[in-house]
Amino acid sequence: MEILVCVKQVPETSKVEVDPVTGVLKRDGVDSKMNPYDLYALETALRIKEEVGGTVKVISMGPPQAAEVIKEAYMMGADAGVLLSDRKFAGSDVLATAYTLSQGVRKMGNIDLILCGKQTTDGDTAQVGPEMAEYLAMPHIANVIKIEKIKDASLIVEMDMPHMVEVAEIQCPCLLTVEKDIYQPRLPSYKKKLSTKDWDISMFSLHDFADQNEKNYGLNGSPTQVERIFPPAVNIDKEIWTGAGVELADKLTSKLKELKFV
Repeated sequence: MEILVCVKQVPETSKVEVDPVTGVLKRDGVDSKMNPYDLYALETALRIKEEVGGTVKVISMGPPQAAEVIKEAYMMGADAGVLLSDRKFAGSDVLATAYTLSQGVRKMGNIDLILCGKQTTDGDTAQVGPEMAEYLAMPHIANVIKIEKIKDASLIVEMDMPHMVEVAEIQCPCLLTVEKDIYQPRLPSYKKKLSTKDWDISMFSLHDFADQNEKNYGLNGSPTQVERIFPPAVNIDKEIWTGAGVELADKLTSKLKELKFV
């Protein structure tokens, strides 16, 4: 089975500045890591490979330094990796990101299964995976918590719905987004780090895609426009009260009414 996992490099900290003009994160100089949710998708891919055979490839989109997450995937057991990197991709919203990734997938050739983490920690939209599937015209299921059975041309999976767990069969090629409860991700292997240190990472830019219309990528291809962005206000005001329980209860009630909480 040819499996592709989407991975992303995200900031290690939540204290990241935002460009007030473009509304995108300023990632330069910020320590980064693989998106935690993508680790579950990668582990799922490796478990499927161990069960039925095949190859596990990873794809990422970002600046050249995003190649580090592909190297990490190699250390966990991935067989090959592709990085989509071009300044024209910068500032992509979820729709433009999904479209760019779909073009990368088409460039890679036949894939039986695409796995994505539920969401990313820097965006939290949980939209890119399903939107990719729509661009690729393939069936997809989100919120997968278990792979029940792997057949020759389909998968039976459990998905976590708001009020129930639903079981469904999906035909390959398909795309799944997985929850963090599906498997415990393995740790990177030091032996694999040494053996894969010289492995190539394929680099695709806009000129490698079938669609080279710049209006479909980056800020130009992003229908979401940030009108205003600002850091949250930090309120450190405090009051310390002393007294008996009844007196403090009256003060607290009066304060809540004053603040219009009750």
